[in-house]
Amino acid sequence: MKGVALALLLITASISGAAFAVEPGEMLSDPQQEARAREISKSIRCVVCQNQDIDSSNADLARDLRIMIRERIVAGDSNGEVRDFLVARYGDYVLLRPPVKPSTYVLWFGPLVLLLLGGLSVWVYLRGHRPVASACAPLPLSDEERRRVDQILGRGEKD
Repeated sequence: MKGVALALLLITASISGAAFAVEPGEMLSDPQQEARAREISKSIRCVVCQNQDIDSSNADLARDLRIMIRERIVAGDSNGEVRDFLVARYGDYVLLRPPVKPSTYVLWFGPLVLLLLGGLSVWVYLRGHRPVASACAPLPLSDEERRRVDQILGRGEKD
C-alpha cells in the first residue's frame, strides 16, 4: 500500500512540476502578451531536456529562454521575429518542429535511415545464416561404423 501511495505521489509531483514550470515572477502583466509568450514557448525545444518544450521545462536554460521571449515581446517583436531571433542564436534545433531543409535533413530523415539500415543489417545477417539442406543431411555410415552399431545393438556377429 505504501508503494502505491509513493507512486501516486511521484506521478502527481511530476505532473504538477511540468504544469508550473513558468514561475509567477516570469509572467507578464498583460494577458495578451503572456498568451503570446506561452504560445511561442510551447514551440521552442529545451536544449537541455531535448524533447520537452521550454514552457513545461524546469531547466535553468529553459527559464532563461522564457524570460528572453518575454523581453522580446515587451520590446514589440512579433511571434515570427521572436522565433527568428532564437533560431539565429541557437539554430533550427531549438524549434520543436524544425523546417525541412538541407541543413535539417539529419533531424527529419536520420531516424528513418537508421531504422532502414538496421533492418537491412538484420536481413543480411539472417540471410547469410540459413542452414544449407545438404549440411543438415546425415552422412552414411562406413562399413566399420555399421558393424560397430550392429555389435552394440546385438544384431551382428558375437566375438
